[in-house]
Amino acid sequence: MNAVPRLKTYAGPVLLSYGFRPFFLLGAVYAGLAVLAWLPVFHGELQLRTAFGPIDWHVHEMLYGYLPAVVTGFLLTAIPNWTGRLPIQGLPLLTLVLVWLAGRIAVTLSVEIGWLAAALIDVGFLALLIAAITREILAGKNWGNLKVVGLVSLLLVGNIAFHLESHFHGSAEYGVRIGIAALVLLISVIGGRIVPSFTRNWLVRENPGRLPVPMGGIDLSVIAFSAAVLALWLIRPVGPDTAAALCAAGLAQMLRLARWAGDRTLRDRLVLVLHVGYAFVPLGFLLSSAGALDLVAPSAGIHAWTVGAAGTMTLAVMTRASLGHTGNALVASSFTQAIYAAVIVAALARIGAALVPDASGPLLQLTVLAWCAAFFGFALSFGPLLLGKRRTAVARST
Repeated sequence: MNAVPRLKTYAGPVLLSYGFRPFFLLGAVYAGLAVLAWLPVFHGELQLRTAFGPIDWHVHEMLYGYLPAVVTGFLLTAIPNWTGRLPIQGLPLLTLVLVWLAGRIAVTLSVEIGWLAAALIDVGFLALLIAAITREILAGKNWGNLKVVGLVSLLLVGNIAFHLESHFHGSAEYGVRIGIAALVLLISVIGGRIVPSFTRNWLVRENPGRLPVPMGGIDLSVIAFSAAVLALWLIRPVGPDTAAALCAAGLAQMLRLARWAGDRTLRDRLVLVLHVGYAFVPLGFLLSSAGALDLVAPSAGIHAWTVGAAGTMTLAVMTRASLGHTGNALVASSFTQAIYAAVIVAALARIGAALVPDASGPLLQLTVLAWCAAFFGFALSFGPLLLGKRRTAVARST
């Protein structure tokens, strides 16, 4: 994302001057807190006043709590670039932040306020976000990006389904798979835009030679095929036909990633980490294919997508955007590289816990420690940038 040079005159808190500031910071802190609480909740050592079961609470707050916060921060920062319109800031931005926070409190205390009230408060955030980004895209006549509205709307549908399933059936299945499908497609669409773009910009400047293949028919076909396969997986997650389709989608996603010249970006960790994060998308398809045949636990593929792809890609986007939009140089410090390493360790440990059940105990503990180190590390390192004023000397952004 390139920095938008035009801003309305704004004299309020710096935190509310741009969407990425509150949502990246709060999203990172909540990602760490929710996972830190997860094992004590699962083992019954910590009781939450939530109507969800322990597993459903954990899954919901990752898919429909932390993830929408980061997606919101990204979209509220990217859409002004796409449309040429001014960013949402001040009171409208504060309203979105407070509704998101209210959703986290409502879900956690849903026993006290009732499941329906909690559901309405929680899903209200995504509904407001959809209204806001739709207005901006339509006002800017940026019709091509309405597909992003469709994917965020899929998240909303999944969240509604999650609450209904959990209340009426005791656990959520379709709500979980809808959320994961929306996540994978969001990464496929947005990642397919930013990964080759940032790679091309860096290579042209720093390492001339082979460049990423521009977006074309192959990319669109892979996204469309992946969407169809995820729809099949949503309806029928097991079976040989689902396994074959998931495997084909994984191979297609691998081919797509290989076209982006990631092997030539080893010297720039800000770019390299985007390729590493996206690599968990095809890995998730391939592991889910094995899971559909009962060769491995289904959670292996799910966590390749959620911890690996989502965790790594969100940190990659948050660090890059936070640097660029606060006027800092686009350089990954040693600390930034350490948090990248931590989230990758968390992903590999969580996938390993699913693949090697006998070692699941220590691997789950490693997952929690590494995940918390990554996201609390982001909050600690980038919090001052998000809370501080933009530098007057604008860093070169790609």
